[in-house]
Amino acid sequence: MTENWTGDASGILPDDAVGALLIGRVQLPEGPAVAVLRDGVLYDVSATFPTMRDLTETSRPASAIRDATGSVIAPLADVWANTAPDARDAGQPWLLSPIDLQVVKASGVTFPVSMLERIIEERARGEAESADGIRATILDALGGDVRDLVPGSAEATRLKEVLIEEGLWSQYLEVGIGPDAEIFTKAPVLATVGGGVDVGVLKESKWNNPEPEIVLVVTSAGDIIGATLGNDVNLRDIEGRSALLLGRAKDNNASAAVGPFIRLFDDGFTLDDIRTETVTLAVEGADGFRMQASSHMEQISRDPADLARQASGAHHAYPDGFVLYLGTMFAPTEDRDEAGHGFTHHVGDVVRISSPALGSLVNRVQHSEELTPWEFGIGALIKNLAARGLIGGDRA
Repeated sequence: MTENWTGDASGILPDDAVGALLIGRVQLPEGPAVAVLRDGVLYDVSATFPTMRDLTETSRPASAIRDATGSVIAPLADVWANTAPDARDAGQPWLLSPIDLQVVKASGVTFPVSMLERIIEERARGEAESADGIRATILDALGGDVRDLVPGSAEATRLKEVLIEEGLWSQYLEVGIGPDAEIFTKAPVLATVGGGVDVGVLKESKWNNPEPEIVLVVTSAGDIIGATLGNDVNLRDIEGRSALLLGRAKDNNASAAVGPFIRLFDDGFTLDDIRTETVTLAVEGADGFRMQASSHMEQISRDPADLARQASGAHHAYPDGFVLYLGTMFAPTEDRDEAGHGFTHHVGDVVRISSPALGSLVNRVQHSEELTPWEFGIGALIKNLAARGLIGGDRA
């Protein structure tokens, strides 16, 4: 693997970056700052928006960021070059996850392919070598393509009855084709990592993979105002042992990546663009292993707006808004180490998740236990912003 594993800054931007409204967060020597990217330069708008939550909760975020003024931080190229932890000068700015006080939610089993893989995990009990045989059995029982099956429909209900009779019903089929989506909390507030840094898997996990996804940005009122990319890192062997181990499989140090920027919706970029977006995944290992895959949002079984409605509403409020991983169709079946064992990460893998409209989220895989512990929580953020006069009585 080359030393410059993060690549150039131009490689993390959308194809139409010149016209895109891109907002993010930058770590300055004095603390985190909300930033907007304009003509390749990052500007600090923290004097107007101390947190990303303040910006996303304005009535018209796109107009607000267009009108916002701020001081120059640095060219994006310089900030990005300083972001990787093994090349960082702590006295210079680097890129952070673009979210702060938003709750981090995720939806699962939203693509038929991922539904199949979750069932395989469950029946394999975390043993990767059992996956191929189980996959063939289940596909034969399903008797056809389920990509066009509408969750909660009469056809889905009939399929459920058939599978129960065959002894093949699963909790994953329930959320895959039933009326209610799987919505879970992926990570604590402020625990996500951004692009250009390490993501974590547990040392004990021997069967795991990246999950490339689009992440919606949703306000406290339930309005979807933008999107970014995410890696919902998954430990397949741990979740496969029991769905009740979802927290251990999903929520670990640096196990949720988001970024590199939030792209706000405007006249040129809307939720309809998300509905037709293609997300690509590339994994490159130090051992020479390479893998590529694509996830087409047109194949999602639940509309993104419906997933956002199932996550929030009269049943659950998020006063600071939330972000929502939309799920993945990525099915990691390609063998890496041993025949029949499928794919799993090696330490040092570089994962690049990309889409034309959202750019590229680039991370390197390490063990969660060996990464710098997460210490900058909500209390630390409030104290830092108050000390800088951005919130509280000292603010002008």
